[in-house]
Amino acid sequence: MQKILARAGVASRRAAEAMIAEGRVRVNGRVVTELGTRADPERDRIELDGTRLSAERPVYVVLHKPRGVVATLHDPEGRPTVGEMLATLGVRVYPVGRLDFATSGVLLATNDGDFANALLHPRGGVPKRYVVKCAGKMEEADLDRWRRGVELEDGKTLPAELELIRHEVDGSGEGGASRAAKTKTWFELTIREGRNQQIRRMGEATGFRVMRLARASFAGVTSEGLAPGRWRYLTRQELVQLKKTYGVPKRIPRELPEGGGGEGSARAGESRRESSRRGGFAGARYGMGAPARRDPDVTEDYEGGAHRGATRREEAPRDERRGRAGMPMRTTGKNLYGK
Repeated sequence: MQKILARAGVASRRAAEAMIAEGRVRVNGRVVTELGTRADPERDRIELDGTRLSAERPVYVVLHKPRGVVATLHDPEGRPTVGEMLATLGVRVYPVGRLDFATSGVLLATNDGDFANALLHPRGGVPKRYVVKCAGKMEEADLDRWRRGVELEDGKTLPAELELIRHEVDGSGEGGASRAAKTKTWFELTIREGRNQQIRRMGEATGFRVMRLARASFAGVTSEGLAPGRWRYLTRQELVQLKKTYGVPKRIPRELPEGGGGEGSARAGESRRESSRRGGFAGARYGMGAPARRDPDVTEDYEGGAHRGATRREEAPRDERRGRAGMPMRTTGKNLYGK
């Protein structure tokens, strides 16, 4: 039964097990509380909280989440959400894991609970690669400390892969102390765990405050070529590689949709130029190709933020943008751095 609920896009398998144990699921009018109960979604009437469920076609997408957007489907504070950006899909999906409000980059979304659960489970060790900008000049010993693991209040982090990109100095500055105070360090970091605010806490623990953070890839999937706020379907090649490496998706659909979109249902069909001019999620400052192809000597990073204000899609000022939702069910009634 928990597999059926997961495949219907209701929840991950683990969350579905809790729903069953709470007596929220009925099969042919009978409450089911035993895990492992079998049913046939084609023949049996399966209900959750009194609403009949129907299976959805599996959907797998990658979104380039901007800064200043909540990685949930709904936000009680009224902030922009990834749910709005994925509204044009026509199928209800939910984020695979989280990205902080102030973090941009790759975010997968799906209605396949088994797929999400496998990629999020700690034993999977799924690699997540980030571009990080820290305040201060990090020497090789400081970088090695991050590579070996940093002691946090909830335990030492696992060993990580780290590659220095560059040191950036603001202004000319005279004197060693003054110059050091204005230096920033850019590097790529790959971790295989997903603790809350992990990278920012690593910065605090080592004395190098994280100023910018963007996820460049998740499980090998990147957002290259996607403007902030836009999404695309995962390709067959990506799904085959994920299945080979992590065992999901269990079945790769014979026919996969092509194309993509984003910027919320209100922006459906707009050109990227029109969206930029009107201050849409694509962002007027996006451009010059994917981050991996940008000049490493650039001195200013792309922020890609958005906030909810009088104009709803208005882009927030640079200094003001800071900070898994429940999975809605379907019923039969219904650039990361550089500028």
